[in-house]
Amino acid sequence: MISSGLRGIFRYLVQQKHVSAIVTTAGGIEEDFIKCLGDTYMSSFSAAGAELRAKGLNRIGNLVVPNSNYCAFEDWVVPILDKMLAEQEASRGTDDEVNWTPSKIIHRLGKEINDERSVYYWAYKNDIPVFCPALTDGSLGDMLYFHTFKSSPKQLRVDIVEDIRKINTIAVRAHRAGMIILGGGVVKHHIANACLMRNGAESAVYINTAQEFDGSDAGARPDEAVSWGKIKVGADAVKVYVEATTCFPFIVANTFAKDDQ
Repeated sequence: MISSGLRGIFRYLVQQKHVSAIVTTAGGIEEDFIKCLGDTYMSSFSAAGAELRAKGLNRIGNLVVPNSNYCAFEDWVVPILDKMLAEQEASRGTDDEVNWTPSKIIHRLGKEINDERSVYYWAYKNDIPVFCPALTDGSLGDMLYFHTFKSSPKQLRVDIVEDIRKINTIAVRAHRAGMIILGGGVVKHHIANACLMRNGAESAVYINTAQEFDGSDAGARPDEAVSWGKIKVGADAVKVYVEATTCFPFIVANTFAKDDQ
């Protein structure tokens, strides 16, 4: 979603504090920072993969990202990982031992990017937690992998248990829980499962094009979540069968942004 046109919408929601937490994929993290470091270009859904490969271009739908952008990302992020590892090691055995989690790493990267175009800069500024249960599933995971060799025998440790406790506690303590879910997969389930801990969300909006019969997580309707206790019985819940990047800006314009116009 960050790659394919919704970055500005997400930045607005975070900058204006319209959300209390975000759950995203690794791509949804790294592409925000990469767009601060280099340009993404329009291409075509039918662009030949072999030709793009030969030119050092990577296709995301009808967009292409040059290899040089990822090189710039590596040059930016690895020194930060070095600092984080140094802080981790220096704190061992102290009362203030550093315990890195995906949300803490994203918070730190948002601080380091120091760029108002970034979604996660504003998440850092406004202290909005960003969760990424699959943080290693992307270029950021590649950087963490390469860093293990650079820093060996020391290694950066990332605790996912502290983050699951944090997001579940946010849900449990919320006066009212509402979910806006674009797409599906691990992000959709991570949010819904946090709401299970409070016996269900009071409201939910699903936006994707998947059908229930395809077996995907995205295809599941809100009523399935009701059966699990992830959405309350009688809650305001709807699934919108539409492509999210075309629909969501209109939803935001007529809801969150209505009073700002």
